[in-house]
Amino acid sequence: MAHAELAIEQTLLKEIGRTERNRRQIRGWLAVVLFALFALVLVGGATRLTESGLSITEWKPIHGVIPPLSAEEWEEEFRLYQRIPQYEQLNKGMTVEEFKAIFWWEWAHRLLARSIGVIFALPLFFFWVTGRIERRLRLPLLGILALGGFQGFIGWWMVSSGLAERTEVSQYRLATHLVIACLIFAACMWIYRGLCPHSDDAAPTKRSQAVAGIVAAMSLFQIYLGALVAGLDAGLSYNTWPLMDGALVPGGLFIQQPAWTNLFENPKTVQYVHRLGAYLLFALALWHMITSLRAAPETTHARRSLVLFGLVTVQAAIGITTLLLQVPIGWGVLHQAGALVVLGFAIAHWRGFVGEYPRSTAIEVRG
Repeated sequence: MAHAELAIEQTLLKEIGRTERNRRQIRGWLAVVLFALFALVLVGGATRLTESGLSITEWKPIHGVIPPLSAEEWEEEFRLYQRIPQYEQLNKGMTVEEFKAIFWWEWAHRLLARSIGVIFALPLFFFWVTGRIERRLRLPLLGILALGGFQGFIGWWMVSSGLAERTEVSQYRLATHLVIACLIFAACMWIYRGLCPHSDDAAPTKRSQAVAGIVAAMSLFQIYLGALVAGLDAGLSYNTWPLMDGALVPGGLFIQQPAWTNLFENPKTVQYVHRLGAYLLFALALWHMITSLRAAPETTHARRSLVLFGLVTVQAAIGITTLLLQVPIGWGVLHQAGALVVLGFAIAHWRGFVGEYPRSTAIEVRG
């Protein structure tokens, strides 16, 4: 009997060790994916701020990896760009060399997006066929892969909105494109955090987990509002704070008809709603931190609520500075980076209340 118990214990230890090794490898892979996604969103932001997103007027998922390599190919690419309204109305007279400056931003954005597909798909296949991925994670990871493929189509759907009648992409499609990218980022962060060791600290209050989830959701919604601001260039006007157009509640917020369109198409209203969203997120993070520190200051959850509030505060300061400076490219990209950092930490903080994925190491013993 002692030998049987020893054999079971050794088998269990081996299984635990194998599970930990597999989780460590998958965490490493997801960390690389998260970094690549972070870089992709920043390059996408820079592409938008430099108005480079319409410089490539064709969707070539495979052939598009290779940029123009000769003067003739550059002239052909430039001729395609000269056919769209953005060139005719905003950039008429642009030289080929000036065109190259905007082309490389969009090309880099698309290349990085393609690269992430490879970075995600190939390791996923390897981990799957070698049995390193736990059964509970297979469908979520396949879902992320599918969402990534769909995101490629959404990206082209966004670009195509600016090729015929507009001089820029639709703010609706831009917001959809950015939100899907952030959903992929958040899903990877959720799984990554679930594979990490967790503390055994209880939640500070009964509402802590729910409030953490609301903060995470509000962080994503604030990114959506920011995308509408970017799509309308709404940050280039009303560059004062805390007053906007000389008042705390400016006039002319609902001058368009029907009234609901102001929330998406009136630059003043869109910027004002984005400001209100920032105030609400700040208040939620502050309340979550105060209640957590009062109820259980020694827990990891309370300490992380403090970090989360700090990140939200820094992001608010970056946003105000970006607005006051009339959205210079560097500050605009930094603001977008801050938004993704807040979202990532909010998701990780929320996941901390749920805990680590259960380990499938139980061994059935039959007499």
